[in-house]
Amino acid sequence: MLINEITSIIIEESIYIHRNVGPGLFESVYEELLSYRLLKRGLQIQKQKALPVIFEEVKMDIGFRADLIVENKVLVEIKSVEALANIASMQVFTYLRFTGISIGLLINFNVEKLKDGIKRIANNYIEGT
Repeated sequence: MLINEITSIIIEESIYIHRNVGPGLFESVYEELLSYRLLKRGLQIQKQKALPVIFEEVKMDIGFRADLIVENKVLVEIKSVEALANIASMQVFTYLRFTGISIGLLINFNVEKLKDGIKRIANNYIEGT
């Protein structure tokens, strides 16, 4: 499955969840609901995937946790905040660099219209992959 197909499904299911449960819940609730919906659609997901950070001679086995990794191609960072800080996009970009994944979705469920809470972030993305 191509990255654009995966991101379309993730966005579609995120909108479905937002329309049905609304804003204001904990990030962990949205993560669980999105995981459920993506699995139901037949996608492979990893939740709270512990990932290493390697810098020079220092290796941390668990440098950070990715909220969701879908089909080993898309990293999803879920938020439920009043306003996304600029650092949130940079955080996702850093996660992409450390994982080698080229596309990330930053999804803030605490908005009136979910389309206003979705950001697509790319790192060395090649169209058609």
